[in-house]
Formats: sequence, C-alpha cells, structure tokens
Amino acid sequence: MNKNIKSLFSAAVVSLSLLGMTASCTGDLDVTPIDPNMNTEVNPTGLFNKCYANLAMSGNGTGDDPCDIDGLDGGTSGFIRQLWNSNELTTDEAICHWSDEGVREYCYDTYDASHPMLNGFFARLTTGISYCNQYINVCGSVDQTKTAEVRFLRALEYYFLMDAFGNVPFSTVLGTPERYTRAEMYAWLEKELLEIEPLMSDAKSKTSSDAGYYRADKAAVWMLLSRLYLNAEVYTGTPQWQKAADYAEKVMKSDYHLNTKGVGKWSAYQMLFMGDNGETSAAREGVFRIGQDGVTTTSWAGTLFLMASTYDGEVHADASGTYPTATNGTGQTWGGNRARKDLVLKFFPNGDAPNVSCLEMPAAANDDRAIFDGVDRTLDNGDGYLSSFKAGFAVAKWNNFKTDNSVGHNDTYPDTDFFLFRVAEAYLTYAEATARLNGGSTTQKGTEAINDLRDRAHAVKRSGYSLDDICDEWSREFYYEGLRRPTLIRFGRFGGNNNYNWSYKGGAKTGRNFDATRNIFAIPAAQVQGAITQNPGY
Repeated sequence: MNKNIKSLFSAAVVSLSLLGMTASCTGDLDVTPIDPNMNTEVNPTGLFNKCYANLAMSGNGTGDDPCDIDGLDGGTSGFIRQLWNSNELTTDEAICHWSDEGVREYCYDTYDASHPMLNGFFARLTTGISYCNQYINVCGSVDQTKTAEVRFLRALEYYFLMDAFGNVPFSTVLGTPERYTRAEMYAWLEKELLEIEPLMSDAKSKTSSDAGYYRADKAAVWMLLSRLYLNAEVYTGTPQWQKAADYAEKVMKSDYHLNTKGVGKWSAYQMLFMGDNGETSAAREGVFRIGQDGVTTTSWAGTLFLMASTYDGEVHADASGTYPTATNGTGQTWGGNRARKDLVLKFFPNGDAPNVSCLEMPAAANDDRAIFDGVDRTLDNGDGYLSSFKAGFAVAKWNNFKTDNSVGHNDTYPDTDFFLFRVAEAYLTYAEATARLNGGSTTQKGTEAINDLRDRAHAVKRSGYSLDDICDEWSREFYYEGLRRPTLIRFGRFGGNNNYNWSYKGGAKTGRNFDATRNIFAIPAAQVQGAITQNPGY
C-alpha cells in the first residue's frame, strides 16, 4: 500500500494505513453502515484530506484501486457516478443501454433492496461519514476551521443519504448507529449547518491557483441550507420557501457569481463543464467543487464517467478546433448514456430538433445549453434500454478541452472539476421559492433571476414564469448534473398517480405511473439490521 500522504488540493490521494484504519476496504456493504472498527492513531492532515477525497475518488490509487468499499469495482462505486446514476437514469433526462447489473432497473424505476448500485451509493456515503466522524472525534481540536469543514462534509453526505433513502442510520461517533427518521435527520442537518456557518471561512470565489479552491466555505453552507429548505415539504411535510429564498439570496449577493462571458468559440455556459473550468472565469460560479486534475485524481467514476459514457467515437465537441478528430478530449468513448426524448423536447417543444452536431445544436435551439448531437441519431429512444446508443441524441455537455487550446494533463483522465454546487442553483431556488409564496408565478425579482440564466444562454427572456415553466427550466439549466430526481419529486412529477410521463417511465414506451413509495430508494438488504428497518413498499 502507498505510504505517502498527499493533499487533496494537489493530489487527493491518502493512504488508509496512515489514517489508522484497519484495512484497505471498509466493507460497508457487508458490515454495519457506519463502521465502528477504526483505531484512533491517525494523521490529522491525511484524514482531513481523505474526508474530501471520498467525493473525488473511489480509493487511494490510480484508477480507484484499491477501492474503499467492497462489492463494486472502484470505477462504479465513486460518489459522482453513483449520484448521477441514481438521479438521472431514473428520470426524464437520461437512459442507458449497457447491460451492467442495475442499469435496466434504474432506467425503468424497478429498483429494489438488492440493487447493486444503490448498495454502492449507500456504502460510499456511509464510508465518507465514517471518515468525517473519525476526524471530528479524534482530531476535532486541531483546527477549528478544518473541523467545521469536515462537519459540513458529514452533513453533505447525510443530506444525500436522507434524500435518497429517507430514514437512515445516524451516528456522530465511531459506534453503532441508531435510526433517524427523515424529519429527525432534517432537524439535525438544519441545526448542524446553522451551528457551523460562523465557523467556516468567508464566502470568496476562487480559481484553482488560489489557496483553498477545493475547500468549502460559508457559501457552500448557504447552498446546502437553501437546498434543504427548498425540499423541506418533501422531507418533513412542512414547506420552508422563505428560508430557501433567503439562503439562496445570500449566495446570489456573495462574491460568487454567474459566468456570463464566453471565450472564443466556447459559450459561457459550456465553459462550466470544460477541462479548465477551475482556471477560467467559470471557476467563480462553482460554489463547491469536486476536484479532478487528470494526474492524481485518476478516477473512472468522476467527470471521466460523465464524458466517456455520453460520447461515442462519432461525437466531436471540438471538431473545428485544435483537435479535429477528438471527441471529448479524453480518448474514452463508451457510448452508453444518451438523452431521453423528453429532455431534448425541453429545448425543441415542437419536436423539430435537427440532426446536426453538438457544435450546431445550440444555435438551432436558440439556447447555448442545448449541447446535443443528433447526427445519424433518432430523437426517439427506440426500444428504450435495449436500443443502441444511436436511439436518442448524444449529450456533449462535458468535455476535457480547454479554452486556450492547451492539452490536458492526461490522455485519459480529465482535468474538469465537478461543480456540485454552482451559483445558478441559487438563482433557480430563489425564483421557485418566491413563486411558491406568490401563488405559483414568479415575482419580479424571481423573473429577473431566471432571465439572468436565459440571458447567459442567449435564450429568449420572458415576462414571467409558472411553476411548470420553472420545473422545465431546472432541466434546461442542470440536466445531467445529478439534480433531476429530487426536482421531479418536489414538483410531484416522479412516483405516484401524477400522469407526468416520459419515454419509458416505468418501462412503458409512452410512460406509466409507478408507486409513490419509489420516491425513496430501498435500504440495501444487507443494511436492514438492528434499529435499521426497510422503507415501505420494498
């Protein structure tokens, strides 16, 4: 095992042996969800870095090997990949034709307690919580700001655990967890985030050359609070629209800001998803970033997955530029995930999306965000999961090219950071929350917030927006970024008898309703023990 400890902010590789852990894999699929079996002889710097690295990598070595959890290969078990799979393949945005176990069940919303990827997502989150608990309990007195950051990371992982699985195992120490209901988890998250807010560093936008670029600050706390409050009615039965708007507005008024100016042939929106998004003005929009640098964060489950799974060898994001034969700038083209017809129709409501390249599609849509490739492809998804990659438009949103035409650090692994939170989310949160307080229509300031996003995309601005419009705008702005499932649930468009259908929803070509119990995933069967009980409907 590698004995060197390296900083996340330069390397993101940490040795488990130097963290004082008993093995290279925690085995969260086979043991109590929050692992008590850790000794306390740790290196504070190494463990602090590992708390962040859990989001960026699956393990401690090149290509996620060795992996931190058992049961899935490292390339599958990473946080970004699992967040994306669970929140995109289950919705009106993405469908995949791979035969990997669990893909079909995601695409058709037939997942259950044996679903391997949900098991991996659960294990990834609980493993990260274990790292954070160990740091807080053993190293919490070393540095107040770092401890606040680790508390934020723990809250972040608990948030995703609650959002996905509802009633979850909970512990703030290295011990056997108890069961927290969603309402209890919500209350703890709110209290914890409000408590650490003043302890975090000030909200200040950065580029990758600035110290602390990958570290969370007050704005990250505000973003998580605004997301928590925006979904409060789902989690507790009681809406908190004003609080959601208030914290979103704090981000909007902070040092972070929308990227509004493109560079050369690259639009301001496209720059958010490119290999130098940490170095250009795009970095100022990323409120909390998961670092990828092509050398030390060499993960198959990070932004490489977002690129390789959405391209084949015929999609070229920079065909007219420095790399005329390149695809996404990585050399990896797996051709699996493609757009559901319903996503493309958000930009072409008349069904007239042309069969043009991803370089031409934004102009055809009159919206810079429509980064689809339709060459030799059908809008229709054919036989759904069973169809080829050509049955559906390709999504070329993510690439590893750079605005200055320089090359990446690696021919395979990208430099493209993943913006888990970006300022645009605050704009839409503010617009939606204030519209819900205004009878379902945007206020003047809410309208302006959405129009700022549409103006950035060179899309036509409107005089006002309904809640239906806002739901669609969430998709146009954030498709393929891991936000869609919670958004549909919040709008009452996911499980239940809502008759909001998309192609192959529930496995039917024209879509069909499925039970509302699927608004929460099943607790992995191996974790249903002791105080932990299975969710209803599974």
